[in-house]
Amino acid sequence: MNVKSIAGQLDERRTRFALPSRSVHPLAGRWGVFDFAALTKPRVMMLAVFTALVGLSCAPVRLDPLTTLAAIIAIAAGAGAAGVLNMWYDADIDAVMTRTAMRPIPRGKVSRFGALVFGLVLGGFAVVALALATNLTATALLAGTIFLYVVVYTAWLKRSTRQNIVIGGAAGALPPVIGWAAVTGDVGLEPLALFLIIFLWTPPHFWALALNRSDDYARACVPMLPVVAGRAATTRQILIYSGLLVLASELPWVLRFAGAAYGAIAAICGALFLLLARQLNRSIETDRHTAHRLFVFSIFYLFVLFAALLIDHGSGSFSNTRSSHGGRTVRSTHAELPPGAVHNARSFINLSTDEV
Repeated sequence: MNVKSIAGQLDERRTRFALPSRSVHPLAGRWGVFDFAALTKPRVMMLAVFTALVGLSCAPVRLDPLTTLAAIIAIAAGAGAAGVLNMWYDADIDAVMTRTAMRPIPRGKVSRFGALVFGLVLGGFAVVALALATNLTATALLAGTIFLYVVVYTAWLKRSTRQNIVIGGAAGALPPVIGWAAVTGDVGLEPLALFLIIFLWTPPHFWALALNRSDDYARACVPMLPVVAGRAATTRQILIYSGLLVLASELPWVLRFAGAAYGAIAAICGALFLLLARQLNRSIETDRHTAHRLFVFSIFYLFVLFAALLIDHGSGSFSNTRSSHGGRTVRSTHAELPPGAVHNARSFINLSTDEV
């Protein structure tokens, strides 16, 4: 399939399902702050901020409070902009999917043009703010993440290949790398390990959701793996990625920027993850509960891993360890975490199904 044929199919679907910018929907024109906030996918933004905070807190440098705050705000704005532009582009398929039909654009609460402008302005603010507050490496990573999610995943992969989640998942895995780079100016093995954990976590997480939403995706002509390959192939891929994820989750302990407590937590949670993936792989076609159980546990799993790292480093248990950073040895001295950071991160467990 060439680029022209893909573009033709997208235009055809857009013409069929898209809402016009000047919608005649009865709710049109009654938008408010909450409608625009909903466009940013707040819970997904929370995930990005939480994982970025972990990457930032693990960095072997003394954290400057103002730089830390500016970086977190910029990353949050960048994640929000990506969500807005995703909803702008996907308004046509959102309108025909039960799970997404109540989003602001399909409901006529916000026009597509308004969403586009809001997304571009928010994204521009995020990139400029991070550039002014930190460094070129972090800024390039943030800009690249927005591009990857909006252009590569949303506009291209999501509607053209069954590997959409696998490749596009890189965008959701980059926030801890951005957080690390914001305070160090470069990228090391540690943030790449965090990237790999989220990258491998994404396919089983989303495919477990997609198994019970395959009718929605089929109606919207989105080639999610359960739609084009079937349940058996999907559950087999979930099991494979789950095994790789469990191995990757031990990298922070192997690389010695997490302690034995983290290693034990990762092993226990990983065993449970594998057990649920195995149960799903052996379940029958009509069993919807097993897929939902794995989806819910996957949220808990990622939260626990990153919360363990955040608490580990925030408590200062590694304040006297020495880390290799940028070709030199640096004594890691971590600033105290913002009050309530861990408590606020717990709300990440309420992550809903609005990611894709």
